[in-house]
Amino acid sequence: MKKYKVTIGMEVHVELGTKSKMFCSCRNGIGLTKKANQNICEICTAQPGALPVPNVKAIEYVMRAGLALNCRIAKNTKFDRKNYFYPDLPKGYQISQYDQPICENGQIEFNYWDKKRNKKNSKVGITRIHLEEDTGKLIHSKEGTLVDFNRAGIPLMELVTEPDLNSSEEAKQFCIELRRIFRYLKISTADMEKGQMRCEANISLYKEGKDKLSGTKVELKNINSFKAVEKGIEYEIKRQTNLLKKNKKIIQETRGWNNKKGKTFSQRIKENSDDYRYFPEPDILPLKFTKEEINRIKYSLPELPWERESRFIRQMGLTEQNAKILVDYEELANYFEQVISELDDWVKINNKDISEVNKQKLYKLTANYLLTETQKHLFEKELTVKDIKITPENFAELIKIIYKGEINSSVAQVVLLEMFKQGTDPSHIIDEKKLAQTNNERELEKIAEQVIAENQKSVEDYKKGKENAVRFLMGQVMKVTQGKANPQLAMKILKDKLK
Repeated sequence: MKKYKVTIGMEVHVELGTKSKMFCSCRNGIGLTKKANQNICEICTAQPGALPVPNVKAIEYVMRAGLALNCRIAKNTKFDRKNYFYPDLPKGYQISQYDQPICENGQIEFNYWDKKRNKKNSKVGITRIHLEEDTGKLIHSKEGTLVDFNRAGIPLMELVTEPDLNSSEEAKQFCIELRRIFRYLKISTADMEKGQMRCEANISLYKEGKDKLSGTKVELKNINSFKAVEKGIEYEIKRQTNLLKKNKKIIQETRGWNNKKGKTFSQRIKENSDDYRYFPEPDILPLKFTKEEINRIKYSLPELPWERESRFIRQMGLTEQNAKILVDYEELANYFEQVISELDDWVKINNKDISEVNKQKLYKLTANYLLTETQKHLFEKELTVKDIKITPENFAELIKIIYKGEINSSVAQVVLLEMFKQGTDPSHIIDEKKLAQTNNERELEKIAEQVIAENQKSVEDYKKGKENAVRFLMGQVMKVTQGKANPQLAMKILKDKLK
């Protein structure tokens, strides 16, 4: 029996972080405005005679996204009217784009891991990216259904992919990668929980050996979390598979996702473009972009997430996992680079002959402490990177002290915690609390002899070949020295005494 395979295309809507709305000067208060109908005017509420004026910054933001995703930027574009009636659409139509979008024919490439933890590479074609205005918001209450027009007219970017995705994991990672890009471009915070990024999946199944577009497309609408993207697609694949196995027809429709029930539900029969009666927006002239204008935006793009990730792996020797986590949190990656800059200066001045391998040890040590100990303290206190009191210079000083073996990892954790509390330099804390590592051989020999004398059973176990016994003895040495013994030296002395 032939198996069914899945084809997925994504549509992603992103509210752009401009200061004003798309066609008027009203404040764009996404995520900030709490009072209903506060940021509205005669244009975004469609009063008679009000004329729209396009937001130049929003257009530039869409071009930035397109260039980052290797799209062709149109030299000629226009706005269109998309006609449909809905209570939160004040005009009775939406100003959007139809046949001449700003961006076309792009591509994004990324890695992801499937359910079996196999690493896979994905290439997804970007069909188009266009610009439109957002709708208002319906509020259902005991008094009835109310309309808040604060959101109406906010610049909304829509990105449409080719049907190149083949699993729920791949679709989820695609959305995560997009959010990383939008945040690095500073065009949107793209917070799905706040509705600033909304994902829709077009899902169809086809029999193995048939054309991948031979199935009936079902649209899963307005998904508001990455987890829901994955779960919603998984549910829809199972639902459609069960229908096909029973020889039942799949209806081309729009479905919603019920997060509490963990299932999709039918909303309406899917519209075609003809139903919207598109025609050119008569109140806005067509737009033209010169090659110079496009290049100006292109050359202003920052280093993109995958470029930074690749540099961290290539130049600093970080693992792929650590590089990815750092890049995911841009502020943490920026802090990391500031610490690395301090360490590079130290190497140039004091350690000119240090090898590339040892430099990379410094970089890896920095990444490990940032991603484990620092993140732990931030999480416990519900802080962000902006709340870190430790300067990059002081953090670099701590890494140098650890690298030179002046303190061990246990003491380093104590010092870091104090640095979080005080914001002072590590040398001051080490001196104040007398935490410097003990390297005195005579002192360590006495402690080792004491520990051996008090733990004869562990000594006998070690001599019988039980390696864990020497670790226990080592733990006792560290306990006596309050964690300040040089671990390499203490272990050597212990083993010499046990011969």
